[in-house]
Amino acid sequence: MNKWLELLRNDDYMGIKKYLKNGGDLEETNETGESVLACAMREGCDFDTVMLLVESGAEIKEFDDEGVSVLDMAITYDNLEMVQYLIEQGIDINTTTRRSGFTALMAASCYGRTEITKLLLESGVNQDALDSKGFRAVDFARKMNKKSVLALLNFKEEDPQNRAYAR
Repeated sequence: MNKWLELLRNDDYMGIKKYLKNGGDLEETNETGESVLACAMREGCDFDTVMLLVESGAEIKEFDDEGVSVLDMAITYDNLEMVQYLIEQGIDINTTTRRSGFTALMAASCYGRTEITKLLLESGVNQDALDSKGFRAVDFARKMNKKSVLALLNFKEEDPQNRAYAR
């Protein structure tokens, strides 16, 4: 995985292309089980680089040992183009692989990803989904004081605040 990480850190499109041609294994993972594709998003690679990996066989439905999916990584690292692509490819934005039940909309809410939140809402995301502690996306946005996201969600100032322990 070290070679992959070096190439991804430098967003070395041509180096990645050459490494793939010479047998670079897209199924390699880092110590936490993150795929090459997830690492590319963590490193902030250009969409062209990410798509090179996908077109070369990187699995878009993969998730790491904690259940963090490629969609989660795209949201975390604010990769709107990748979120759009994943939705177009039929990724279910209402399903999570995390044991906590933490959803894509919850992630977008926590990080204040306004444009991604808009896209998820336009794509039919369930705003009322609950994680394992009973939190909805609006609770995360409220707790993290993400006013731009709250404005997009079904938020009413007079609603009781969920004050349960949040991770």
